[in-house]
Amino acid sequence: MAYAIALDLGGTQTRAALVDAKGNLTNRISLPTPAQSGGHAVVAQLAAAANHAAQGASNIIGVGLSSPGPLDTEKGTTIHLPTIKGMTNFPIREALSQKLGRKIELENDGISAAIGEWKFGGGVGLHSLVYVTLSTGIGGGVIVNNTVVRGYMGMASHVGHMTIQRDGLRCGCGNTGCWEAYAAGPAFAARANDAFGKQLQPAEVFAMARAGNTVAQNLLGEQAKLIGLGLTSLLYLFSPQRIIVGGGLTNAWDQLEPGVLAYIKSNAMSPFRDVPVHRAALGENSGLVGAAALVFQNK
Repeated sequence: MAYAIALDLGGTQTRAALVDAKGNLTNRISLPTPAQSGGHAVVAQLAAAANHAAQGASNIIGVGLSSPGPLDTEKGTTIHLPTIKGMTNFPIREALSQKLGRKIELENDGISAAIGEWKFGGGVGLHSLVYVTLSTGIGGGVIVNNTVVRGYMGMASHVGHMTIQRDGLRCGCGNTGCWEAYAAGPAFAARANDAFGKQLQPAEVFAMARAGNTVAQNLLGEQAKLIGLGLTSLLYLFSPQRIIVGGGLTNAWDQLEPGVLAYIKSNAMSPFRDVPVHRAALGENSGLVGAAALVFQNK
């Protein structure tokens, strides 16, 4: 059986797996991303993860890499990664190819996840969908009329950098008022830290809310509105059949979903109010499966 090595680079975790042509994963591994150590350290970690995933496989046809952006997928370079230091104008595709001795299919992580869900997850059978990652940052991928939206340099769908507040909070991209600066995991954690006067992880806040803490519940309510605000704009832009959400914050999707849907129903124009919003069917594996799908497509 033929396999692709799939890699998913994130601001916190680097994931790898062997994936077959039907989207089945084996040898999955997750390692911490050396996000403060620069491009060569990141490539070394990606290579280590790939070599672990490849153990025992004899028919590997290529490597797919899902990476955060902005990156130029035509040139194979990361332009600037807000969540990973030292990767400005870094030739990630060439560096990893030299390290592994294999051709690399490079794709933005949001687009990779959208492809994974479209081909093998919650978007099977749809012709138009929007995928949104709610994690260390906010990314996206869009399928319209059975076509992957990539745009110039492959940089379409940087949805986290829509401005939602003029002269607002400073985002890691350098702009102010980005959706990511308000609704990504670190922003949620920062509001929780201010509210409770101590360092808390999002998972701790969700647990406190589930236990009945009213301050935590109010924080979740505000977070749901911020997510809903961005999703409403995406409904207008792309008119999808479904929005699919993934990333670490969706581990508590049952707590966020009612508020997100309530915001959309209250604020979206009537034709968009009932578009389903589902959690990613492939969970943390959406990007891996999508990266592998590109390898099989381009073999």
